[in-house]
Parts: sequence; structure tokens; C-alpha cells
Amino acid sequence: MSYGGVYGVNAQGHKGWVTVRCAIHARYADVSKEPVYKCPKCTPKLNVYFCAEEYKELGGRCPYCRSQLVPVIKFSE
Repeated sequence: MSYGGVYGVNAQGHKGWVTVRCAIHARYADVSKEPVYKCPKCTPKLNVYFCAEEYKELGGRCPYCRSQLVPVIKFSE
């Protein structure tokens, strides 16, 4: 069921709204279910995101500009 006559990829529950592709491992990461990180400098230009495994491998730094990676969504614990 769709709301407001919106169907397909434009529908509210479509996975394309919450998934991003990791820059190094090239796997799809769900932003709403797992921690995903971005570089504040490179993401607007290059559209790069990093999964939790990449964050650990890189030591929390962007491989392109060496700035600190920040989470896309902050999870409350």
C-alpha cells in the first residue's frame, strides 16, 4: 500500500532512501540499521560513505583528505 499515490522507487518505504554504498568494500549499508560514517569534506564532492569495518580499518580518518569521519545518524544507546 502506498500513501498519496506514490509508487515504486518514490514510495516512502523504498530501500533506496536508506541504503548507501561503502567506498572501499563496495557493499550496501543500511543507514537505519547499522553505523555508517561520512567525511564532512569529501562526501558533498565525492559522495563517499564508510561502513563500520572500514571505519576501524582506517582508524576513523578519511583516506582521501585524512579528516575525522563522523556518523551519518547518531544512535542513542
